[in-house]
Amino acid sequence: MKKQIFMITLCLSLMAHARNGREYDVVVYGGSPAAISAAVQVKRMGLECVVVCPDKRIGGLTTGGLGQTDIGNKNAFGGIALEFYRDIAAWYRDEKHWTRQKREDYLPDGQCSGTKGDDSMWTFEPSAALAVLENWERRENLDIVRGEKLDRGKDGVLTRDGRIVSFRTLSGRVFKGKMFIDATYEGDLMAAAGVSYTVGREPNSKYGETLSGCQRKMAVYHQFCKGISAYVKPGDPSSGLLPGVMTDDGRADGTGDDYVQAYCFRMCLTDDPANRIPFKKPASYDEKMYELLFRQLAVRGEKFYASGNERRLPWINSKMPNRKTDTNNRDGFSTDFVGMNWRWPEASYEERERIFNAHLEYQRGLMWTLANHPRVPSSVRKVYSRWGTCRDEFADGPGDGWQSQLYVREARRMVGSYVMTEANCRGKIIAGKPVAMAAYTMDSHHVRRIADANGYVSNEGDIQVDRDEKGVIFPPYPIDYGSIIPKRGECSNLLVPVCLSASHMAFGSIRMEPVFFALGQAAGTAAVQSIKAGCAVQDLPYRPLRDRLVADGQVLTLKAR
Repeated sequence: MKKQIFMITLCLSLMAHARNGREYDVVVYGGSPAAISAAVQVKRMGLECVVVCPDKRIGGLTTGGLGQTDIGNKNAFGGIALEFYRDIAAWYRDEKHWTRQKREDYLPDGQCSGTKGDDSMWTFEPSAALAVLENWERRENLDIVRGEKLDRGKDGVLTRDGRIVSFRTLSGRVFKGKMFIDATYEGDLMAAAGVSYTVGREPNSKYGETLSGCQRKMAVYHQFCKGISAYVKPGDPSSGLLPGVMTDDGRADGTGDDYVQAYCFRMCLTDDPANRIPFKKPASYDEKMYELLFRQLAVRGEKFYASGNERRLPWINSKMPNRKTDTNNRDGFSTDFVGMNWRWPEASYEERERIFNAHLEYQRGLMWTLANHPRVPSSVRKVYSRWGTCRDEFADGPGDGWQSQLYVREARRMVGSYVMTEANCRGKIIAGKPVAMAAYTMDSHHVRRIADANGYVSNEGDIQVDRDEKGVIFPPYPIDYGSIIPKRGECSNLLVPVCLSASHMAFGSIRMEPVFFALGQAAGTAAVQSIKAGCAVQDLPYRPLRDRLVADGQVLTLKAR
Protein backbone atom coordinates (compact mmCIF):
# COMPACT_ATOMS: atom_id res chain seq x y z
CA MET A 1 0.00 0.00 0.00
CA LYS A 2 2.80 2.43 0.92
CA LYS A 3 4.49 1.66 -2.40
CA GLN A 4 1.27 2.41 -4.29
CA ILE A 5 0.82 5.71 -2.48
CA PHE A 6 4.42 6.61 -3.27
CA MET A 7 3.96 5.81 -6.97
CA ILE A 8 0.72 7.81 -7.14
CA THR A 9 2.40 10.79 -5.45
CA LEU A 10 5.37 10.55 -7.82
CA CYS A 11 3.10 10.41 -10.88
CA LEU A 12 1.11 13.43 -9.71
CA SER A 13 4.35 15.33 -9.14
CA LEU A 14 5.63 14.39 -12.60
CA MET A 15 2.34 15.47 -14.19
CA ALA A 16 2.40 18.81 -12.36
CA HIS A 17 5.97 19.54 -13.47
CA ALA A 18 5.23 18.41 -17.03
CA ARG A 19 2.18 20.65 -17.38
CA ASN A 20 4.08 23.80 -16.50
CA GLY A 21 6.80 25.70 -18.23
CA ARG A 22 8.92 25.38 -21.33
CA GLU A 23 12.19 23.52 -21.35
CA TYR A 24 15.35 25.63 -21.47
CA ASP A 25 18.81 24.43 -22.31
CA VAL A 26 20.17 25.87 -19.07
CA VAL A 27 18.30 27.03 -15.97
CA VAL A 28 20.28 29.23 -13.57
CA TYR A 29 18.97 29.71 -10.05
CA GLY A 30 20.26 32.77 -8.20
CA GLY A 31 21.00 36.44 -8.72
CA SER A 32 24.70 36.58 -7.81
CA PRO A 33 27.45 37.67 -10.23
CA ALA A 34 27.93 33.98 -11.03
CA ALA A 35 24.30 33.73 -12.13
CA ILE A 36 24.63 36.66 -14.53
CA SER A 37 27.99 35.65 -15.98
CA ALA A 38 26.79 32.06 -16.47
CA ALA A 39 23.74 33.29 -18.38
CA VAL A 40 25.83 35.63 -20.52
CA GLN A 41 28.18 32.77 -21.41
CA VAL A 42 25.36 30.38 -22.29
CA LYS A 43 23.76 32.96 -24.56
CA ARG A 44 27.07 33.74 -26.25
CA MET A 45 27.53 30.05 -26.93
CA GLY A 46 24.18 29.93 -28.70
CA LEU A 47 21.87 28.14 -26.26
CA GLU A 48 18.74 29.26 -24.42
CA CYS A 49 18.95 30.13 -20.76
CA VAL A 50 16.75 31.53 -18.01
CA VAL A 51 17.91 33.11 -14.75
CA VAL A 52 15.47 32.49 -11.92
CA CYS A 53 16.40 35.15 -9.37
CA PRO A 54 14.89 34.71 -5.89
CA ASP A 55 15.31 38.44 -5.21
CA LYS A 56 13.93 41.53 -6.90
CA ARG A 57 17.43 42.88 -7.50
CA ILE A 58 20.12 41.13 -9.53
CA GLY A 59 23.83 41.20 -8.77
CA GLY A 60 23.94 39.93 -5.19
CA LEU A 61 26.62 41.61 -3.12
CA THR A 62 28.16 43.34 -6.14
CA THR A 63 25.04 45.52 -6.37
CA GLY A 64 24.29 45.17 -2.66
CA GLY A 65 26.99 47.43 -1.19
CA LEU A 66 30.26 45.59 -1.74
CA GLY A 67 31.87 48.23 -3.92
CA GLN A 68 35.37 47.90 -2.45
CA THR A 69 36.19 44.79 -4.44
CA ASP A 70 38.09 42.13 -2.53
CA ILE A 71 40.52 41.28 -5.25
CA GLY A 72 44.15 40.49 -4.46
CA ASN A 73 46.02 40.35 -7.76
CA LYS A 74 43.87 41.89 -10.52
CA ASN A 75 45.79 40.01 -13.20
CA ALA A 76 44.11 36.79 -12.06
CA PHE A 77 40.86 37.85 -13.72
CA GLY A 78 39.89 38.05 -17.36
CA GLY A 79 36.85 37.08 -19.41
CA ILE A 80 33.44 38.19 -18.20
CA ALA A 81 34.79 39.14 -14.77
CA LEU A 82 37.20 41.68 -16.21
CA GLU A 83 34.52 42.81 -18.64
CA PHE A 84 32.38 43.88 -15.70
CA TYR A 85 35.11 45.98 -14.10
CA ARG A 86 35.96 47.51 -17.45
CA ASP A 87 32.31 48.43 -17.91
CA ILE A 88 32.39 50.05 -14.47
CA ALA A 89 35.36 52.15 -15.63
CA ALA A 90 33.46 53.11 -18.78
CA TRP A 91 30.47 54.13 -16.66
CA TYR A 92 32.58 56.53 -14.63
CA ARG A 93 34.31 57.98 -17.68
CA ASP A 94 30.95 59.55 -18.49
CA GLU A 95 30.85 62.91 -16.74
CA LYS A 96 27.08 62.78 -16.24
CA HIS A 97 27.55 59.99 -13.70
CA TRP A 98 29.56 62.26 -11.41
CA THR A 99 26.61 63.94 -9.74
CA ARG A 100 28.01 64.71 -6.27
CA GLN A 101 31.73 64.88 -6.84
CA LYS A 102 34.16 65.77 -9.60
CA ARG A 103 35.82 62.80 -11.21
CA GLU A 104 39.29 64.24 -10.65
CA ASP A 105 38.59 64.54 -6.90
CA TYR A 106 37.97 60.83 -6.43
CA LEU A 107 40.80 58.45 -5.61
CA PRO A 108 40.20 54.91 -4.29
CA ASP A 109 41.72 54.04 -0.92
CA GLY A 110 42.37 50.84 0.99
CA GLN A 111 43.09 47.68 -0.99
CA CYS A 112 42.02 49.36 -4.25
CA SER A 113 44.48 52.26 -3.89
CA GLY A 114 46.31 53.13 -7.05
CA THR A 115 43.69 51.84 -9.48
CA LYS A 116 42.80 55.27 -10.86
CA GLY A 117 43.44 55.55 -14.58
CA ASP A 118 43.28 51.82 -15.33
CA ASP A 119 41.03 50.51 -18.08
CA SER A 120 39.16 48.69 -15.31
CA MET A 121 37.72 50.10 -12.09
CA TRP A 122 37.19 48.10 -8.91
CA THR A 123 35.34 50.58 -6.68
CA PHE A 124 31.80 51.67 -7.45
CA GLU A 125 28.37 52.68 -6.15
CA PRO A 126 25.74 49.94 -5.84
CA SER A 127 23.56 51.83 -8.31
CA ALA A 128 26.38 51.89 -10.87
CA ALA A 129 26.94 48.14 -10.58
CA LEU A 130 23.21 47.55 -11.00
CA ALA A 131 23.09 49.80 -14.06
CA VAL A 132 25.96 47.88 -15.68
CA LEU A 133 24.36 44.48 -15.07
CA GLU A 134 20.94 45.64 -16.22
CA ASN A 135 22.61 46.93 -19.37
CA TRP A 136 24.05 43.44 -19.84
CA GLU A 137 20.55 42.07 -19.41
CA ARG A 138 19.34 44.19 -22.32
CA ARG A 139 22.46 43.86 -24.46
CA GLU A 140 22.70 40.08 -24.16
CA ASN A 141 18.91 39.62 -24.27
CA LEU A 142 18.97 37.71 -20.98
CA ASP A 143 15.78 36.11 -19.73
CA ILE A 144 15.70 36.99 -16.01
CA VAL A 145 12.69 36.14 -13.86
CA ARG A 146 12.83 38.09 -10.60
CA GLY A 147 11.31 37.38 -7.21
CA GLU A 148 10.83 33.63 -7.70
CA LYS A 149 12.03 31.56 -4.74
CA LEU A 150 12.64 27.85 -5.01
CA ASP A 151 10.02 25.63 -3.40
CA ARG A 152 12.28 23.77 -1.01
CA GLY A 153 9.63 21.22 -0.09
CA LYS A 154 10.02 17.54 -0.93
CA ASP A 155 8.41 17.92 -4.38
CA GLY A 156 9.94 21.30 -5.24
CA VAL A 157 12.81 19.77 -7.23
CA LEU A 158 11.99 16.90 -9.55
CA THR A 159 14.85 14.49 -10.18
CA ARG A 160 14.99 11.35 -12.28
CA ASP A 161 17.88 8.93 -12.85
CA GLY A 162 20.36 11.20 -11.10
CA ARG A 163 19.37 14.33 -13.03
CA ILE A 164 17.31 17.39 -12.21
CA VAL A 165 14.29 17.50 -14.52
CA SER A 166 12.74 20.72 -13.23
CA PHE A 167 12.08 22.78 -10.14
CA ARG A 168 9.06 24.65 -8.89
CA THR A 169 9.01 28.07 -7.23
CA LEU A 170 6.74 29.15 -4.39
CA SER A 171 4.41 30.85 -6.86
CA GLY A 172 3.88 27.52 -8.64
CA ARG A 173 5.98 28.25 -11.72
CA VAL A 174 7.98 25.32 -13.05
CA PHE A 175 11.35 25.65 -14.78
CA LYS A 176 12.56 22.70 -16.85
CA GLY A 177 16.04 22.38 -18.28
CA LYS A 178 18.73 20.13 -19.65
CA MET A 179 21.34 21.63 -17.35
CA PHE A 180 21.03 23.53 -14.05
CA ILE A 181 23.33 25.96 -12.28
CA ASP A 182 22.93 26.82 -8.59
CA ALA A 183 24.41 30.32 -8.31
CA THR A 184 22.92 31.23 -4.91
CA TYR A 185 24.95 32.17 -1.85
CA GLU A 186 23.10 29.50 0.14
CA GLY A 187 23.12 26.50 -2.21
CA ASP A 188 19.37 25.92 -1.93
CA LEU A 189 18.94 24.14 -5.27
CA MET A 190 22.00 21.97 -4.66
CA ALA A 191 20.66 20.89 -1.27
CA ALA A 192 17.13 20.26 -2.54
CA ALA A 193 18.54 18.08 -5.32
CA GLY A 194 20.18 15.78 -2.76
CA VAL A 195 23.79 16.75 -3.45
CA SER A 196 26.28 16.26 -0.62
CA TYR A 197 27.27 19.41 1.27
CA THR A 198 28.51 20.62 4.61
CA VAL A 199 27.99 23.62 6.88
CA GLY A 200 30.52 25.01 9.34
CA ARG A 201 34.18 24.38 10.06
CA GLU A 202 35.85 21.05 9.48
CA PRO A 203 38.44 19.88 11.99
CA ASN A 204 42.00 20.35 10.81
CA SER A 205 42.32 16.59 10.63
CA LYS A 206 39.66 16.32 7.91
CA TYR A 207 41.86 17.64 5.08
CA GLY A 208 45.24 17.92 6.78
CA GLU A 209 44.84 21.67 7.38
CA THR A 210 46.24 23.99 10.04
CA LEU A 211 43.74 26.88 10.15
CA SER A 212 40.30 25.28 10.11
CA GLY A 213 38.00 24.47 13.02
CA CYS A 214 37.89 26.45 16.26
CA GLN A 215 40.50 29.24 16.35
CA ARG A 216 41.39 31.23 19.47
CA LYS A 217 45.18 31.60 19.20
CA MET A 218 45.06 32.85 15.60
CA ALA A 219 42.14 35.23 16.27
CA VAL A 220 44.25 38.32 16.94
CA TYR A 221 42.44 40.76 14.63
CA HIS A 222 39.09 42.48 15.26
CA GLN A 223 39.51 41.65 18.91
CA PHE A 224 38.43 43.06 22.28
CA CYS A 225 40.83 44.77 24.64
CA LYS A 226 42.00 42.50 27.42
CA GLY A 227 40.07 42.41 30.67
CA ILE A 228 36.59 43.38 29.46
CA SER A 229 33.95 41.58 31.49
CA ALA A 230 31.39 39.47 29.64
CA TYR A 231 28.81 39.80 32.41
CA VAL A 232 25.86 42.19 32.68
CA LYS A 233 27.38 43.46 35.91
CA PRO A 234 31.14 43.54 35.38
CA GLY A 235 32.82 40.76 37.31
CA ASP A 236 29.53 39.28 38.58
CA PRO A 237 28.75 35.86 37.03
CA SER A 238 25.38 35.75 38.80
CA SER A 239 24.20 38.68 36.65
CA GLY A 240 24.44 36.55 33.51
CA LEU A 241 26.28 36.94 30.23
CA LEU A 242 25.70 39.94 27.99
CA PRO A 243 23.73 39.39 24.73
CA GLY A 244 25.63 37.44 22.10
CA VAL A 245 28.19 35.96 24.51
CA MET A 246 28.46 32.23 25.20
CA THR A 247 30.59 30.35 27.71
CA ASP A 248 33.75 28.95 26.14
CA ASP A 249 33.34 25.20 25.75
CA GLY A 250 37.06 24.66 26.27
CA ARG A 251 37.59 22.41 23.27
CA ALA A 252 40.92 22.51 21.50
CA ASP A 253 41.73 24.79 18.60
CA GLY A 254 41.37 22.98 15.31
CA THR A 255 38.28 20.99 16.30
CA GLY A 256 35.29 21.20 13.98
CA ASP A 257 31.76 22.49 14.45
CA ASP A 258 28.72 23.58 12.46
CA TYR A 259 29.14 27.29 13.22
CA VAL A 260 29.28 29.94 10.47
CA GLN A 261 31.40 33.07 10.16
CA ALA A 262 29.56 36.32 10.90
CA TYR A 263 27.39 38.29 8.47
CA CYS A 264 26.75 42.02 8.18
CA PHE A 265 25.49 44.64 5.74
CA ARG A 266 28.11 46.33 3.55
CA MET A 267 26.65 49.80 4.07
CA CYS A 268 26.76 52.48 1.42
CA LEU A 269 27.12 55.73 3.37
CA THR A 270 27.57 59.38 2.46
CA ASP A 271 28.67 62.58 4.15
CA ASP A 272 26.88 64.73 1.56
CA PRO A 273 24.17 66.61 3.52
CA ALA A 274 21.94 66.77 0.44
CA ASN A 275 22.00 62.98 0.05
CA ARG A 276 22.43 61.79 3.64
CA ILE A 277 19.76 60.02 5.71
CA PRO A 278 20.82 60.40 9.37
CA PHE A 279 21.06 57.21 11.40
CA LYS A 280 17.80 56.52 13.23
CA LYS A 281 17.25 54.83 16.57
CA PRO A 282 15.27 51.62 15.98
CA ALA A 283 11.99 51.25 17.84
CA SER A 284 13.28 47.95 19.25
CA TYR A 285 16.53 49.51 20.51
CA ASP A 286 18.06 47.67 23.48
CA GLU A 287 21.07 49.35 25.03
CA LYS A 288 22.34 46.04 26.46
CA MET A 289 23.07 44.89 22.89
CA TYR A 290 25.85 47.49 22.74
CA GLU A 291 27.23 47.24 26.28
CA LEU A 292 30.39 45.52 25.08
CA LEU A 293 30.92 48.36 22.60
CA PHE A 294 30.67 50.91 25.41
CA ARG A 295 33.18 48.96 27.48
CA GLN A 296 35.61 48.64 24.57
CA LEU A 297 35.41 52.38 23.88
CA ALA A 298 35.82 53.21 27.56
CA VAL A 299 38.97 51.10 27.94
CA ARG A 300 40.63 52.98 25.11
CA GLY A 301 39.28 56.34 26.17
CA GLU A 302 38.63 59.69 24.54
CA LYS A 303 42.32 60.43 23.98
CA PHE A 304 42.78 57.28 21.86
CA TYR A 305 40.02 58.31 19.46
CA ALA A 306 40.72 62.05 19.49
CA SER A 307 43.81 61.56 17.31
CA GLY A 308 41.66 61.93 14.18
CA ASN A 309 42.93 58.63 12.79
CA GLU A 310 39.81 56.91 11.43
CA ARG A 311 41.70 53.60 11.34
CA ARG A 312 41.07 53.46 15.08
CA LEU A 313 37.29 53.56 14.66
CA PRO A 314 35.14 50.40 14.54
CA TRP A 315 34.55 50.43 10.81
CA ILE A 316 36.35 50.29 7.47
CA ASN A 317 34.95 53.25 5.57
CA SER A 318 36.27 52.82 2.01
CA LYS A 319 35.75 55.63 -0.48
CA MET A 320 33.39 55.11 -3.41
CA PRO A 321 32.55 57.67 -6.11
CA ASN A 322 30.14 60.56 -5.46
CA ARG A 323 31.05 60.96 -1.76
CA LYS A 324 29.89 57.48 -0.86
CA THR A 325 31.45 54.52 0.89
CA ASP A 326 31.53 50.78 1.17
CA THR A 327 31.56 50.36 4.96
CA ASN A 328 32.67 47.08 6.49
CA ASN A 329 33.48 45.51 9.86
CA ARG A 330 36.54 46.41 11.92
CA ASP A 331 37.52 45.93 15.60
CA GLY A 332 36.16 43.70 18.36
CA PHE A 333 32.64 45.12 18.22
CA SER A 334 31.47 46.40 14.87
CA THR A 335 29.01 45.64 12.07
CA ASP A 336 29.45 41.84 12.19
CA PHE A 337 26.59 40.33 14.24
CA VAL A 338 28.77 37.57 15.62
CA GLY A 339 27.07 34.24 16.28
CA MET A 340 23.61 35.36 15.23
CA ASN A 341 23.63 33.77 11.75
CA TRP A 342 24.40 30.12 12.39
CA ARG A 343 20.97 28.85 11.33
CA TRP A 344 20.86 30.88 8.10
CA PRO A 345 22.18 28.20 5.68
CA GLU A 346 19.54 25.61 6.56
CA ALA A 347 16.79 27.98 7.73
CA SER A 348 13.36 28.26 6.14
CA TYR A 349 12.55 31.45 4.25
CA GLU A 350 10.53 32.64 7.23
CA GLU A 351 13.41 32.07 9.62
CA ARG A 352 15.85 33.73 7.24
CA GLU A 353 13.59 36.76 7.21
CA ARG A 354 13.74 36.87 11.02
CA ILE A 355 17.53 36.55 10.96
CA PHE A 356 17.74 39.26 8.28
CA ASN A 357 15.59 41.64 10.33
CA ALA A 358 17.61 40.94 13.48
CA HIS A 359 20.81 41.83 11.61
CA LEU A 360 19.17 44.96 10.22
CA GLU A 361 17.93 46.14 13.62
CA TYR A 362 21.31 45.39 15.21
CA GLN A 363 23.26 47.35 12.60
CA ARG A 364 20.81 50.25 12.55
CA GLY A 365 21.09 50.42 16.32
CA LEU A 366 24.87 50.20 16.18
CA MET A 367 25.18 53.14 13.80
CA TRP A 368 22.75 55.28 15.80
CA THR A 369 24.70 54.43 18.96
CA LEU A 370 28.06 55.41 17.49
CA ALA A 371 26.64 58.69 16.20
CA ASN A 372 24.52 59.70 19.20
CA HIS A 373 24.88 57.79 22.45
CA PRO A 374 26.40 59.82 25.34
CA ARG A 375 28.51 56.83 26.43
CA VAL A 376 30.36 57.00 23.12
CA PRO A 377 33.40 59.36 23.20
CA SER A 378 32.55 62.74 21.71
CA SER A 379 35.33 62.47 19.11
CA VAL A 380 33.77 59.23 17.85
CA ARG A 381 30.26 60.70 17.78
CA LYS A 382 31.57 63.69 15.86
CA VAL A 383 32.80 61.44 13.04
CA TYR A 384 29.83 59.08 12.84
CA SER A 385 27.21 61.82 12.99
CA ARG A 386 28.59 63.25 9.74
CA TRP A 387 27.54 60.10 7.93
CA GLY A 388 24.32 58.40 6.98
CA THR A 389 22.77 56.13 4.41
CA CYS A 390 22.10 57.41 0.89
CA ARG A 391 18.82 58.75 -0.42
CA ASP A 392 19.71 57.68 -3.96
CA GLU A 393 20.61 54.04 -3.20
CA PHE A 394 18.56 50.90 -2.55
CA ALA A 395 15.10 52.20 -3.41
CA ASP A 396 14.14 48.51 -3.58
CA GLY A 397 15.40 47.81 -0.05
CA PRO A 398 13.70 47.82 3.37
CA GLY A 399 13.84 51.62 3.59
CA ASP A 400 16.02 54.53 4.73
CA GLY A 401 18.86 53.65 2.35
CA TRP A 402 19.40 50.10 3.65
CA GLN A 403 19.86 47.17 1.29
CA SER A 404 18.02 43.88 1.00
CA GLN A 405 21.25 41.90 0.47
CA LEU A 406 22.79 40.54 3.65
CA TYR A 407 26.49 39.73 3.38
CA VAL A 408 26.23 35.95 3.42
CA ARG A 409 29.94 35.28 3.66
CA GLU A 410 29.52 31.53 3.83
CA ALA A 411 26.61 29.10 4.00
CA ARG A 412 26.44 25.59 2.58
CA ARG A 413 29.48 24.24 0.78
CA MET A 414 29.17 21.35 -1.64
CA VAL A 415 31.29 18.25 -1.05
CA GLY A 416 31.96 17.57 -4.71
CA SER A 417 34.24 15.74 -7.07
CA TYR A 418 37.25 17.79 -5.88
CA VAL A 419 37.59 19.65 -2.59
CA MET A 420 39.65 22.84 -2.54
CA THR A 421 41.63 23.09 0.70
CA GLU A 422 44.22 25.18 2.52
CA ALA A 423 46.90 23.30 0.58
CA ASN A 424 45.55 24.81 -2.66
CA CYS A 425 45.63 28.30 -1.15
CA ARG A 426 49.23 27.78 -0.06
CA GLY A 427 50.27 26.43 -3.46
CA LYS A 428 51.20 23.04 -2.03
CA ILE A 429 48.58 21.31 -4.19
CA ILE A 430 47.84 22.63 -7.68
CA ALA A 431 44.44 21.99 -9.26
CA GLY A 432 44.81 19.74 -12.28
CA LYS A 433 41.75 21.03 -14.14
CA PRO A 434 41.68 24.80 -13.54
CA VAL A 435 38.62 26.76 -14.65
CA ALA A 436 39.27 30.05 -12.79
CA MET A 437 41.71 31.66 -10.37
CA ALA A 438 41.44 32.84 -6.77
CA ALA A 439 43.67 35.63 -5.52
CA TYR A 440 42.64 36.64 -1.99
CA THR A 441 44.08 35.84 1.40
CA MET A 442 42.57 33.10 3.54
CA ASP A 443 39.99 35.21 5.36
CA SER A 444 37.32 34.11 7.81
CA HIS A 445 35.48 36.51 10.08
CA HIS A 446 34.77 35.71 13.72
CA VAL A 447 32.38 32.87 14.47
CA ARG A 448 31.74 33.09 18.22
CA ARG A 449 31.87 35.60 21.07
CA ILE A 450 32.99 33.76 24.19
CA ALA A 451 33.64 34.30 27.88
CA ASP A 452 36.78 32.67 29.25
CA ALA A 453 37.22 31.05 32.67
CA ASN A 454 37.87 34.50 34.19
CA GLY A 455 34.71 35.96 32.68
CA TYR A 456 36.51 38.08 30.10
CA VAL A 457 35.14 38.38 26.57
CA SER A 458 36.90 37.61 23.32
CA ASN A 459 35.99 36.81 19.74
CA GLU A 460 36.87 33.45 18.18
CA GLY A 461 37.36 32.38 14.59
CA ASP A 462 38.96 35.24 12.68
CA ILE A 463 41.71 34.09 10.31
CA GLN A 464 43.73 36.36 8.03
CA VAL A 465 46.68 34.53 6.50
CA ASP A 466 48.18 35.68 3.21
CA ARG A 467 51.80 34.48 3.40
CA ASP A 468 53.97 31.56 4.38
CA GLU A 469 56.25 31.19 7.39
CA LYS A 470 59.01 33.10 5.56
CA GLY A 471 56.74 36.06 4.86
CA VAL A 472 56.27 35.29 1.15
CA ILE A 473 52.78 36.24 -0.04
CA PHE A 474 50.82 33.38 -1.56
CA PRO A 475 50.30 33.94 -5.31
CA PRO A 476 46.94 33.47 -7.04
CA TYR A 477 46.04 29.81 -7.45
CA PRO A 478 43.77 27.82 -9.79
CA ILE A 479 40.33 26.46 -8.88
CA ASP A 480 39.61 22.93 -10.08
CA TYR A 481 36.66 22.06 -12.33
CA GLY A 482 35.83 19.21 -9.95
CA SER A 483 35.02 21.71 -7.22
CA ILE A 484 31.98 23.08 -9.09
CA ILE A 485 30.40 19.71 -9.93
CA PRO A 486 28.81 17.09 -7.63
CA LYS A 487 30.38 13.74 -6.95
CA ARG A 488 29.72 11.14 -9.61
CA GLY A 489 26.37 9.46 -9.09
CA GLU A 490 24.74 12.34 -7.19
CA CYS A 491 23.58 14.71 -9.93
CA SER A 492 24.84 14.65 -13.51
CA ASN A 493 23.42 17.96 -14.78
CA LEU A 494 24.15 20.46 -12.02
CA LEU A 495 27.00 22.96 -11.60
CA VAL A 496 27.62 24.95 -8.41
CA PRO A 497 29.92 27.96 -8.91
CA VAL A 498 29.24 29.79 -5.61
CA CYS A 499 28.68 27.18 -2.88
CA LEU A 500 31.47 25.20 -4.44
CA SER A 501 33.33 22.25 -2.97
CA ALA A 502 35.87 23.73 -0.58
CA SER A 503 36.91 23.49 3.04
CA HIS A 504 35.93 26.33 5.34
CA MET A 505 39.43 27.78 5.10
CA ALA A 506 39.73 27.53 1.31
CA PHE A 507 36.26 28.98 0.87
CA GLY A 508 37.36 31.93 2.98
CA SER A 509 39.83 32.77 0.21
CA ILE A 510 37.71 31.85 -2.80
CA ARG A 511 34.48 33.62 -1.71
CA MET A 512 35.08 36.88 -3.59
CA GLU A 513 32.81 38.49 -6.16
CA PRO A 514 35.34 38.58 -9.05
CA VAL A 515 35.90 34.86 -8.50
CA PHE A 516 32.15 34.23 -8.66
CA PHE A 517 31.98 36.10 -11.98
CA ALA A 518 34.76 33.84 -13.28
CA LEU A 519 33.28 30.63 -11.89
CA GLY A 520 29.90 31.54 -13.35
CA GLN A 521 31.49 31.82 -16.78
CA ALA A 522 33.14 28.43 -16.26
CA ALA A 523 29.84 26.87 -15.19
CA GLY A 524 28.02 28.31 -18.20
CA THR A 525 30.69 27.01 -20.54
CA ALA A 526 30.64 23.54 -19.01
CA ALA A 527 26.85 23.40 -19.12
CA VAL A 528 26.75 24.19 -22.85
CA GLN A 529 29.55 21.77 -23.70
CA SER A 530 27.90 19.00 -21.66
CA ILE A 531 24.63 19.50 -23.54
CA LYS A 532 26.34 19.47 -26.92
CA ALA A 533 28.41 16.41 -26.00
CA GLY A 534 25.39 14.66 -24.52
CA CYS A 535 27.32 13.79 -21.37
CA ALA A 536 27.17 14.24 -17.63
CA VAL A 537 29.11 17.17 -16.20
CA GLN A 538 31.37 14.61 -14.51
CA ASP A 539 32.25 13.12 -17.93
CA LEU A 540 32.93 16.38 -19.76
CA PRO A 541 36.41 16.26 -21.37
CA TYR A 542 38.61 18.89 -19.78
CA ARG A 543 40.70 19.96 -22.77
CA PRO A 544 37.82 21.40 -24.85
CA LEU A 545 36.54 23.16 -21.71
CA ARG A 546 39.95 24.64 -21.06
CA ASP A 547 40.40 25.73 -24.67
CA ARG A 548 37.06 27.50 -24.76
CA LEU A 549 37.68 29.28 -21.45
CA VAL A 550 41.08 30.50 -22.62
CA ALA A 551 39.64 31.60 -25.96
CA ASP A 552 37.03 33.63 -24.08
CA GLY A 553 39.67 35.39 -21.97
CA GLN A 554 39.45 33.39 -18.76
CA VAL A 555 42.71 33.40 -16.80
CA LEU A 556 43.78 29.92 -15.71
CA THR A 557 47.39 30.66 -14.90
CA LEU A 558 49.26 33.93 -14.48
CA LYS A 559 52.11 32.54 -16.56
CA ALA A 560 49.85 32.90 -19.59
CA ARG A 561 49.60 36.66 -19.03
